[in-house]
Amino acid sequence: MTRRPDALTAADADAAYAAGVSTEALRDAVAVCSLFNMITRMADSLGWDVPSRESLDARAPAMLEGGYSIAAMRRR
Repeated sequence: MTRRPDALTAADADAAYAAGVSTEALRDAVAVCSLFNMITRMADSLGWDVPSRESLDARAPAMLEGGYSIAAMRRR
């Protein structure tokens, strides 16, 4: 789905269903993959970098406490 979305066919969905994946789960997976791909491409286009490990480690306690909520971020 990331590299060759045009190569996906109904047979791919059928294989997932045959493996026990529900329609809802397959739709959820497609939505997550689509959003991840879109966000990654936007970040690359805008030149956003992944923070350093040290920076991520420093932010971890606050993120665990308040999550990604805008209100929680404003309180920090």
